[in-house]
Amino acid sequence: MLTPQVPVAKEGLPFIGFSAFCTLIFALIGCSYLAIFMLIVTTFVLAFFRDPERFVPRDDDALVSPADGKIIIAEEVEDNQFTGQKAHKISIFMNVFNVHVNRAPFDGKIKKIIYQPGKFYSADSKQGGLENEYCATVLTTASGQTLAFVQIAGLIARRIICWFEPGDSAIKGRRFGLIRFGSRVDLYLPIETKIMVKVGDKVRAGESVIGNL
Repeated sequence: MLTPQVPVAKEGLPFIGFSAFCTLIFALIGCSYLAIFMLIVTTFVLAFFRDPERFVPRDDDALVSPADGKIIIAEEVEDNQFTGQKAHKISIFMNVFNVHVNRAPFDGKIKKIIYQPGKFYSADSKQGGLENEYCATVLTTASGQTLAFVQIAGLIARRIICWFEPGDSAIKGRRFGLIRFGSRVDLYLPIETKIMVKVGDKVRAGESVIGNL
């Protein structure tokens, strides 16, 4: 049986190490207020980069959330940008207190990765969804269905990390990247998907079922 653990994403280690080092230096030279402030910063950074284990649903048709956060958009769209088909668009907003490690929503083969530089508006705004920097992963399932999940930078988030490359095999619930310091992930799902979430719902990466293919 898998035992839940709370590890830390390795991408966060330089940030954690730097803030912890500053805390130590201020403490050694007697700057108590600065040491306390940096201790708070270190605690925040450590919490931000936490990477807990998740229990992936066993149902083969279940499509899981790629991110922790809140559903801010759930609608049908004509997706000419990523999947080239009519799709369900599900947007998940991650605030600075959410886990920011992203997980693959479904099994399949990575068809392409699309990176687009852009601006850094608030990720939960309409402008942010249209103009912000993003990294889109397009996946094809074993049954030939196409879906996309798009990591979008935010007002504070300035670094999107995606470990997938075209031709890689995705495994549902496995980690594939993260976005530093507040952001958003959009899903574009086949129109025949039975959606199980609505605007306002809170979801957890790798565990919460977004819908059934």
